[in-house]
Amino acid sequence: MVGCLCIHGFTGAPYEVEPLANHLQKVTNWDIRVPTLPGHGETLSLEGIRFEEWIDCAEKELKSLIQDCNEVYVIGFSMGGLIAAYLSAKYPVKKLVLLSAAAYYVNPSQMLADIKEMIRDGIKGNLKENELFNRYKKKMMETPISATFQFRKLVRFAKPYLKEIQTPTLIVQGEMDGIVPVKSAHFLYNVIETPQKELCFLPMSKHHVCHGDDFEVLVQRVERFLFEKVEGYEQKMEM
Repeated sequence: MVGCLCIHGFTGAPYEVEPLANHLQKVTNWDIRVPTLPGHGETLSLEGIRFEEWIDCAEKELKSLIQDCNEVYVIGFSMGGLIAAYLSAKYPVKKLVLLSAAAYYVNPSQMLADIKEMIRDGIKGNLKENELFNRYKKKMMETPISATFQFRKLVRFAKPYLKEIQTPTLIVQGEMDGIVPVKSAHFLYNVIETPQKELCFLPMSKHHVCHGDDFEVLVQRVERFLFEKVEGYEQKMEM
């Protein structure tokens, strides 16, 4: 039996990775788990939550999978990518997929373009139809500053473990991501020392790559990576 742990991002919920998790569930008989990190979900309650609690939650789920399954894969999105990377350095994870992993965050040029688009939609009276506005307005209102500090602490905590990763790794990055810049993917590719790694860029995707226009390409790349036997390769591909 194969187990697959999917970890969502900061202020997010399982919906961020569910399109990919649901697809894998349809085409495999794997034990796929998508936990909700403490304080996250439909109703954010992040006040007083420490970053260690997010890691502990994912770690407990991973330990359970390792106990129940012969092989375990981990997929992490954004902040969840940093948690996934840390766990892969610490536990016998067979394969690691990093989606928009937040080793760095905020892409100023793309963020400015997104803000301009929101302004245009506001002028036209179409702001309620703007995907980014709908996705982030609630988060901005309900995320305490203390939680943002905890997110930054998690990034600082996880980064030193990246060089210890020997797990075959697929790094996926949307080129139109206004939250995590493309340089984050390059950094991860360079610092993760395993020779068994791939770097995949999605030209039409913003931060939420599982909900982006390149989703079919994403599925193909993840399937190919997870389903093939990896014995020693290094690939760098741009889609």
